[in-house]
Amino acid sequence: MSLWVSGASGGWRSRLAVWRASRGPKAAGFTSSPDPRSIGMVARGRQLLAGNYLFAGQLVEAPEHGLWEITAPDADFAAEAQGFVWLDDLAALGDAPARHKAQEWTQDWIRRFGRGKGPGWSPNLTGRRVIRWIHHAIFLLNGADGAQTQAYYAALTVQTRYLASHWHQAAPGLARFEALTGLVYAGLSLMGMDGLVAPAIAALASEAEREIDASGGIGTRNPEELLDVFTLLNWAALAMTETGHVVPEAHQAAMERIAPTLRALRHADGGLARFHGGGRGLEGRLDHALASASARALAPEHQAMGYVRLSGGRTTVIMDAADPPGGAAGHSAHASTLAFEVTSGRRPLVVNCGSGAPFGTEWRRAGRATPSHSTLAIEGVSSSRFGEKSGEALAERAHVLTLRQMNTEQGRGVHLAHDGWALTHGLTHVRDLALSSDGRQIAGQDGLMALNPKGRARFEQVLSATGLNGVPFSLRFHLHPDADATLDMGGNAVSVALKSGEIWVFRHDGRARLALEPSVYLEKGRLRPRATKQIILSGLAAEIETRIGWTLAKAQDTPTAIRDLDRDDLPVPL
Repeated sequence: MSLWVSGASGGWRSRLAVWRASRGPKAAGFTSSPDPRSIGMVARGRQLLAGNYLFAGQLVEAPEHGLWEITAPDADFAAEAQGFVWLDDLAALGDAPARHKAQEWTQDWIRRFGRGKGPGWSPNLTGRRVIRWIHHAIFLLNGADGAQTQAYYAALTVQTRYLASHWHQAAPGLARFEALTGLVYAGLSLMGMDGLVAPAIAALASEAEREIDASGGIGTRNPEELLDVFTLLNWAALAMTETGHVVPEAHQAAMERIAPTLRALRHADGGLARFHGGGRGLEGRLDHALASASARALAPEHQAMGYVRLSGGRTTVIMDAADPPGGAAGHSAHASTLAFEVTSGRRPLVVNCGSGAPFGTEWRRAGRATPSHSTLAIEGVSSSRFGEKSGEALAERAHVLTLRQMNTEQGRGVHLAHDGWALTHGLTHVRDLALSSDGRQIAGQDGLMALNPKGRARFEQVLSATGLNGVPFSLRFHLHPDADATLDMGGNAVSVALKSGEIWVFRHDGRARLALEPSVYLEKGRLRPRATKQIILSGLAAEIETRIGWTLAKAQDTPTAIRDLDRDDLPVPL
């Protein structure tokens, strides 16, 4: 049976809920309609018109069949299609064929699923769908006949009542924000739904106060998810203001907490840092959200949602400087503690591999592991460990033991340590990193250390098991696919050329073996992972203290000598 019909959220309970929601008068029109604020992509719109359906990393090529006529290859594909975000792409294209296709597929959805069938009847997907239907109401109704218009308003009314009675069943976090924002939108927009407005606005404000912490972060520590939440809160606030409603203080305060955090998580090229399942964000969305929100947006000087941001000149460094999320928020958490990314101007340089979720279970699991991040990893053991299933929360989490930031006229630096291998190997990872004030040089040092008697005893046991050869480790620097890297003659340095014309050179202190090896860049919206490269420094930890020094500098600079680099060489606190 097709996943369009057999989805878990399309059973008898959903049909009963929709039947109840269908009782009573239907809205006959809009009292007000928000402007279409969701941003789509023209290229994706063209692909949809050509019958190329790409959702959740799966492509179905069916130019002779409409969207709801194909068989969804998996549940994620079905859910993404049912959310109607693709409507943004057709609206971005905006011509007559795109409008006709949007109207055809929307009316077909009403016929097939409007009575509660299919996988689209969950609070978050319904909220997501309602937002798009209202955003693009003119696009969907332009040229429609009376029967189609009536069907549209009737279906929108049913979905609104469904949200009013089911929003609380959405999981706390992004899913519930989607459900409540859809309810607020519909209550403000549709005739006869004004009685739903006040409770929905109050519930959304309460959710914002509870889920957005004092530093402007969320439990998942996913930067892209934080942007999604901020965007929804912003849309709802604008809709309230435009209809003469006062935005609750808790709602506005949550946005004001989030804005500077997002600013701090943005690289020099405008993209978000890719951590804990998040991507770079749709191009222009962050700038648009910050510009349209009446919230301050000054980047914090210290941590932002557990990340540290260093900036100098045209270079940004963003590092994961906190424990991975735990509990329910940890189901998409990555073992990325002390990993970092680097962007120079408009060009990403050092990255993390990203989320493998769009490419299946094995890629999801691989993307969460420590070797998929630009940090140190002990061979065969991630710094945080999760269970056998790829969607499980982390069972053993690394804990950040030390965090100290340093600022001088010469640059900014950070000193961190985590205990991710204390139990397994008795070792603590210590990382020192400094960015020069002009942004032209990054100097780093990574160490594995047995810091206390218990750690030394455990390390000696592990060392003995290796025949005193040492514990194998690798220090990885994943490069963006657009960066062209070559291992210099002699194998002592790696040159990395960016499309901007910049050349960065990676050098090390000779205490490890340098290699340039294949890697992958995992990106939503792609059919498959993109091939790229990674710089690897590998060695054996055979002493209670092992240190590796390295620099990454623009080619015209003479890097600081690093053979004897120590923490004292980094910028000192003011």
